[in-house]
Amino acid sequence: MQMRKEATVSRDVAAREIPSGTPITLRAGDPVVITQSLGGSYTVMTPVGFLARVDGKDADAIGEPIVEASAAATEGRSTDDLVWDQLRTCYDPEIPVNIVDLGLVYDCSVTDLPDGGKKAEVKFTLTAPGCGMGDVLREDIRGKLLTVPGVKDADVQVVFDPPWSLQMMSDVAKLQLGMM
Repeated sequence: MQMRKEATVSRDVAAREIPSGTPITLRAGDPVVITQSLGGSYTVMTPVGFLARVDGKDADAIGEPIVEASAAATEGRSTDDLVWDQLRTCYDPEIPVNIVDLGLVYDCSVTDLPDGGKKAEVKFTLTAPGCGMGDVLREDIRGKLLTVPGVKDADVQVVFDPPWSLQMMSDVAKLQLGMM
């Protein structure tokens, strides 16, 4: 959700500068403005005016609750559906639309592992090839897929062919961004 909420960092917390993906530390006592809260991560404006991404596991450091997944939400659903649901919780930190509706996910498959459990394989792209957040998004996707019941392995790859374009966005994404 888009928001604008002032907060004070309560403890030192690791973050990623946007769009470079450079690791930074927000220091206890720093004032920040939460500008976006989507998919369990937060985009904040730092005291020096640049944007940074804070992972949901560190939400308490900026005064937000840490949200735990509900087991009831997964009951009776296929692993494939749960994997796609998790992909819809992944957001580009600069665009308030999930990566599925943005058209960034090129391929997603779930296969059985020989020793039991499932493996999720995802190929996704970025809105701009030079975006430094590719590794951050890849790790976010991988971490969320590994929370899906039964998923024991996740292979997530950033690809650039075909190049992403606005035509790949869903109508839902275009509506959200005022493009329709």
